[in-house]
Amino acid sequence: MEPIHIDKDDVLLAARPELAEERGGGRMILAVAVLAAVVAGVIWAWWQWHAAESIPEHIAVPPVASAPPLPIAPPQEEAPPIEHPVEEAKAAEPLPALDESDGAIGSTIAALVGDKPFAALFVPERLVRRFVATVDNLPREEAPVKMWPVRPVGAWLDTAGEGDKLAIGPKNAARYSAYVKVLKALDAQRLAAAYRRFYPLFQEAYRDLGYPKGYFNDRLVAAIDNLLATPEPTEPLRLVQVKVRYQFADPDMERRSAGQKILLRMGPENARVVKAKLREFRQYVAKRP
Repeated sequence: MEPIHIDKDDVLLAARPELAEERGGGRMILAVAVLAAVVAGVIWAWWQWHAAESIPEHIAVPPVASAPPLPIAPPQEEAPPIEHPVEEAKAAEPLPALDESDGAIGSTIAALVGDKPFAALFVPERLVRRFVATVDNLPREEAPVKMWPVRPVGAWLDTAGEGDKLAIGPKNAARYSAYVKVLKALDAQRLAAAYRRFYPLFQEAYRDLGYPKGYFNDRLVAAIDNLLATPEPTEPLRLVQVKVRYQFADPDMERRSAGQKILLRMGPENARVVKAKLREFRQYVAKRP
């Protein structure tokens, strides 16, 4: 097959039509364009025919690996339904930021319990976060003291007897007298009103604790119910000493939640005062819509 010659002037005319006006006008442009299209088609056909002679009859085509299936995203967990919604009080002024709320929360608590009891019994830093973390921990096995919003009681656990007779001593309940006295005098309705006023801060702290879809008031009511379910023993609770710590000798008592163990150590009389105040407070925060 003879080589095909393409005049470079033809290509130039096809690429730059304005030059055609100098060589014959619009009819010449059309003729050159058609000729270029025909020549390009002939060249393509010749190349296809020539290349086909070098293609083997049988070509081994490697198998196409199937693409791995696309992972299916797990369904988005829905927020659990709210069991005990809080009717948030309309604040006369905007609430402070969570980490700047110690002054406002501290003043409110001091107005409820008194300045001296607040200074003596409460930890004034990070009050909202401490309260939320402690409420969340009370129904669990451990409630770390370092997160409590109140200062731990002083002195060691008072014990009586030895060996199989080792038990919580009769004087141990006195360690909690200051806390129980303050709690007994507390106005539960005023406390609930303050709680509703600052509730957005409690909810924010609960989300920050790791419950972005949780509702703190539901957790609060669950913690109260867990405390109210604490048994009331009629005899001194026996103990066993493990290294430097005391544990309840009764496995059932030792398996109780951290909050229930606190009430058990307080003694029956103190526990009854605490339970009575919790029942009173519960009626203001556990109302259904």
